[in-house]
Amino acid sequence: MTVPTITLNSGHSIPQLGFGVFKVPADEAKQAVATALEVGYRHIDTAAIYGNEEGVGAAIAKSGVPRDELFVTTKLWNDRQAGEEPHAAIRESLEKLGLEYVDLYLTHWPTPEKDTYVNAWRKLLEIRDQGLARSVGVSNHLPEHLDRLVKETGVVPAVDQIELHPALQQRDVLAWAEKNGMHIESWGPLGQGKYPLFEESAVADAASAHGVSPAQVVIRWHLQRGFIVFPKSSHRERMEQNFDVLGFELTADEVSAIDALDKGDDSGRVGTHPLEFN
Repeated sequence: MTVPTITLNSGHSIPQLGFGVFKVPADEAKQAVATALEVGYRHIDTAAIYGNEEGVGAAIAKSGVPRDELFVTTKLWNDRQAGEEPHAAIRESLEKLGLEYVDLYLTHWPTPEKDTYVNAWRKLLEIRDQGLARSVGVSNHLPEHLDRLVKETGVVPAVDQIELHPALQQRDVLAWAEKNGMHIESWGPLGQGKYPLFEESAVADAASAHGVSPAQVVIRWHLQRGFIVFPKSSHRERMEQNFDVLGFELTADEVSAIDALDKGDDSGRVGTHPLEFN
């Protein structure tokens, strides 16, 4: 089963479907990632703040999968954005991961009250130029943050990883991305189980029509919308199910019906608003 890839504005390609380790405990991360690699995932998304980079690295080292077949993302935490701290942070992450470079390095939040996100972005560009990250991007940045980054550095992030699921589609960020050649990564792609997404008729009816689970329908929706997505699970059966989304295709009407689940405002948000996380 070949996962589709997307070419980023850096010229590097990224597998559109990956495996996330948000909230996977450090002592479980090694086994979870090892299982994911056995299932067939080749794109792993972690972060310094997750506290499980060492487990991810141990699983990669043990897997025997060639480095050039893997795509590994990690992220710069908010308290490391100032001064030269990003340089120290990436080296710490690489040491924990046991890697010479990551494929994608992201700033985790803009933390606007600290006003360090532009400095962080400048340092990520230096890190990219040093070969420690092949591509660099951001997470949780809104158009106002993105506009400022581009105005001050002239460089558009490769991706913006944002909370995105049917109830919260952040269409202002999507429009900015399309206009500026940036790709979108979806975190919390299934709504983190915080609202009855799978009971929505648009999802349930499509699942019934294709003989798949509601989760598979929503993941497939992300893929067909062109988003990069990495659902997480510690259970092999669920990992396999989340990966098995390439053998069917939603109709245009089914995609439109799921599109229509967007609340159109922040009422669908299940995580923290980027302007409130400092």
